[in-house]
Amino acid sequence: MNIANRLTISRIVLTFVFMFFLFCKGVVAKSAAFLMFSLAAASDFLDGHIAKQKNIISDFGKFMDPVADKILILAAFAAFVQMHLIEAWMLVIIIARELLITSLRLFALNKGKVLAATRSGKHKTALQMFVIFCILAFILLKEVMLRFFTWNPAWEAFFHRGIYIFMWIVVGLTLYSGISYLWENRKIITKI
Repeated sequence: MNIANRLTISRIVLTFVFMFFLFCKGVVAKSAAFLMFSLAAASDFLDGHIAKQKNIISDFGKFMDPVADKILILAAFAAFVQMHLIEAWMLVIIIARELLITSLRLFALNKGKVLAATRSGKHKTALQMFVIFCILAFILLKEVMLRFFTWNPAWEAFFHRGIYIFMWIVVGLTLYSGISYLWENRKIITKI
């Protein structure tokens, strides 16, 4: 297994570590969750960069890289639903898109074709990660303020509104990228 694929697998492992710390209480735990997510997100950039630079792009990497992204992103959004930071219906739309696209990829793989991520899919993933970073920053800020200073309930309402707006944009781009992916691969779909 090459280094790029190891980084992809490490992203899946880091997801579980991230989730553990996210649900622990305290500033240290929330800081660790932020750090674990940051490392996982960095591995997403690094694995593709290394694979291209060293010319070690593999079918395993093409398939597993987006799968590792999905595991990390869906775990974070599921945690945010449980923490009452985002709406459950938003997560359902994101999951539905990912299941549909992953099913298409598996079907294509069964036919001997590996479908790589599209540009709109990469933009969608980048936006999702950015929004997750923003939400994690809010969680960490709140934890720090509660521990060392004071927390104003008005700030909570402000952050929740911001998260809600960000999530609408995420859902919109998620739907757009899913539809464009299906359109770009319509020849495979028509053979089903």
